[in-house]
Amino acid sequence: MMAGGTGLDPDAFAFLTAAGITDATITAAIDTLVLDLKGYGIWTKMNAIWPFVGGTATTHKFNLKNPQDTNAAFRLVFTGGWVHSATGAKPNGTNAWADTFLIPNTVMPSGGDHLAYYSRTNSANNIDYVIGGENSTIIGSPTVLGLVAKRNASLGANGRGFYTTSNPSLTYRFALQDDSSRDTRGLFLGIGSALNTYYILNNNILASNTTVQSYLSRLLESLAIGALKVNGNIGAAAYTDKECAFASVGSDLSLAEAANLYTAVQAFQTTLGRQV
Repeated sequence: MMAGGTGLDPDAFAFLTAAGITDATITAAIDTLVLDLKGYGIWTKMNAIWPFVGGTATTHKFNLKNPQDTNAAFRLVFTGGWVHSATGAKPNGTNAWADTFLIPNTVMPSGGDHLAYYSRTNSANNIDYVIGGENSTIIGSPTVLGLVAKRNASLGANGRGFYTTSNPSLTYRFALQDDSSRDTRGLFLGIGSALNTYYILNNNILASNTTVQSYLSRLLESLAIGALKVNGNIGAAAYTDKECAFASVGSDLSLAEAANLYTAVQAFQTTLGRQV
């Protein structure tokens, strides 16, 4: 069903209207992205999708799934030094982050998780969270949902990967990868289900894990893009400098769905001429 008289998918049309975007190339890219995600059966698994199109902080803030300018709709609020352009939103790696207002305990209190982040930058950081939130009320027993793109080799192997708390199995899982020389451009994807945790880059599984550990509770903190948000604050060592051209948060994906997400997102970036 198309939006009246436009020939566009109604969800694509709603996003483009909210963001004030009329550019033909962006319009086609957004419409195809929505249709692809729906065709692959992934759309309903997404709580939020930020496609970072239009080149400004205003257009970059909108959630494709619910393009209202409200906290409840998970539109982004940018803080610190960001560069907004046609290729995406680039944080400065020192004080830049964006609040999603998406609290996993409230929005997706059961089942698995996925976090996705399309990076256009190859760089190393001390502790490089591209998306993350943590409750640390008890030392040594954090509740975390986070995606780490890269970490300096001097800090050791533990840390580069995906961390998740996954109800209803009451587990704390992580999939870590220690290749400090790895290029950090492309689609990072973390998937946590009741059985497996995966850390994936450009449809290549970098790490997987079935280890179960106890955890405190479902994440009560809203997720941040560009850093790790801990108990309402941003950890100074957790900022990333990787330009973001797509991000999403939602329920867990099968490996087939992960492959389809990569195909859809890479086609989207190629249409916009910003693929890596």
